[in-house]
Amino acid sequence: MTDIYAGIALAELAIAALLLIRLGTGPTISDRIVALNAIAAQATLALVFFAAAADRTIYLDVGLWLASFSYLGTIVWARYLERGLL
Repeated sequence: MTDIYAGIALAELAIAALLLIRLGTGPTISDRIVALNAIAAQATLALVFFAAAADRTIYLDVGLWLASFSYLGTIVWARYLERGLL
């Protein structure tokens, strides 16, 4: 079962790598922010599955931290763009 979890973690990282292309070529700033948020979500899922594969719960704390702060960062950027400061 650990091989399956490790494979899923690698697949999540591959999806995040594809999202890096969108991050670099996004036509608008909003597209880039959405891509960055999606990358953070994929990295969080990769950490969760890696924690299951490695049987280490400490990685779950890192994934939870990453998910919560990336969400807050997206809200901050959205408010910043809403005010027209960029």
